[in-house]
Formats: sequence, structure tokens, C-alpha cells
Amino acid sequence: MDLFAVLSMAATLAVVLGAIVLGGSPGAFFNLPSVLITIGGTLGAVAVATPVEELRKLPQTLRLAFSRKAEQDLLPIMRSMIELARKARAEGLLALEEEVSRIEDSFIRKSTQLVIDGTPPELVQSIMETEIALQEEQGAATRRVFDLMAELAPAFGMLGTLIGLIQMLRHLDSPEALGPGMAVALITTLYGSFIANVFAIPVSRKLANQTAEKVKFMEVIVEGIMAIQAGENPRIVEEKLKVFLPAERREFLRAPGKAQAAGAKDKRSAARPKEQAA
Repeated sequence: MDLFAVLSMAATLAVVLGAIVLGGSPGAFFNLPSVLITIGGTLGAVAVATPVEELRKLPQTLRLAFSRKAEQDLLPIMRSMIELARKARAEGLLALEEEVSRIEDSFIRKSTQLVIDGTPPELVQSIMETEIALQEEQGAATRRVFDLMAELAPAFGMLGTLIGLIQMLRHLDSPEALGPGMAVALITTLYGSFIANVFAIPVSRKLANQTAEKVKFMEVIVEGIMAIQAGENPRIVEEKLKVFLPAERREFLRAPGKAQAAGAKDKRSAARPKEQAA
């Protein structure tokens, strides 16, 4: 579970509820008709507009949004791409056959196998781009329910406001009926805004960020695989992949072995003046 996300949402709830309690009369912010109009109406409308398959996946989607998902570090995959490019340039594309079995990521394994099988570059790129498009569509489908909820909850809040105003205006001659009518009119708007801004929108944005991270990961693979199939110099492959990294992280793209060799060379250079002085 993503503890940071859970604590952040709990803190948001605590801040809002704390402000209500500090303002006095927290019981005034609960109104059963407002709950039925806003929450019941929103859930009902979402159920009507959403396919049954997506509704069944809702618990799984919530778990995905609040799961502790390991971040996909681009550096290891970029280093793997560079090593594959070096091996393919030195020994040919068929030499990558033994590497495919050790690749864990299915997208990398599939794309590499296409290259080894001699698939034309245009077809390889088309297949990989289709995979990316499907990933984006799947990500959009997972957050569609929450986008719809964020859209409908304030609308049902406004609907409750209109209902409350109508009830209030019908009983202007009865002062004791004005209070309940005004409560429904105002609290439904509060509930609708609360559902949208505290729950639905944050969950949707979090799912969107997860999809964007996965798509970026796949785009790096596409760039690397196409460069490998073209037989480009590993140094050129490295420069192409660096584009996907922030400027401050590009220096870490150097493979660990290469970095150690550079460090050993620096140590030897530092030791020479001492030997000469001796």
C-alpha cells in the first residue's frame, strides 16, 4: 500500500473536518436528504453510464491507485538497451537470442524477439506503438469512473441545492421549515464539492500519473529497440536515450562497470604525482 498517498488523503480529510469542528456545531453539517441526493445520485448515475465490466474492476482500480508500486527507474533499462546495441553491433542481431530469455519485462522481450525474427522496422514500430496506445486506453478506462464521479458529484450537489430552495420557498409562511430547506440547499453543494475534490479528482490524477510513467517507460524501449535494429552505434543509442532523462540525471547513465573503470583511472592519475615525487 502507498502509505504516503493514504496519509495524504487522511490529512486532507482531517483538515476539512477539523475546520468544521473548530467552526462549531459539526452536527449541522450532516443532513440525510443531502447524503441521499449527492452520494446516492452520483453513484446511481455513474452506474448507469459505466459498463458493468468496469464497475466490477472498481475495487481493483482503487487498490491500484493506493498500491505501493515500485517506480520504474529508466536508468537500468537504458543501460540494458545500450548493452544490447553493443552486442548486436559486434555480433549481429541473432546474438541477442540468448539475451531474450533473461529479460523479465514482457514488452522488451516481445519487441526484441520481433527484431531477432527479422520483422521489418516499420512493422516493429507499428506493433510497439499499438501496444503503447492500448496502454494509454487501458489507463484512461481505469480512471473513467473517477472522472465521471468528479463531474457528476458537484452537479448533484447543485441539484440538491435547487431542491432545498424549492422546499424553502414553498414554506415561506412557516419559519420553522426554512431551516431544514436551507440546510439541504447548502449542504448538498458541500457534499458534491467534497466528493469531487477530496476523493475523485486525486484518485484520477494518481492513476493518470501511473499511466504516464508506464508510457514513458515503453517509449524509451521503442527508441532503443529501433536504434538497435538500425545497427546504430551504441554511443548514438545512448545519446538518443538521454533525451528521456532530466539533465541532472544524464551523467548517471554510464554503466556501473564503465564508471568503476573511470574511477580507477582517476585514482591512478592521482597516484602518479606521488610516485614521481618519490
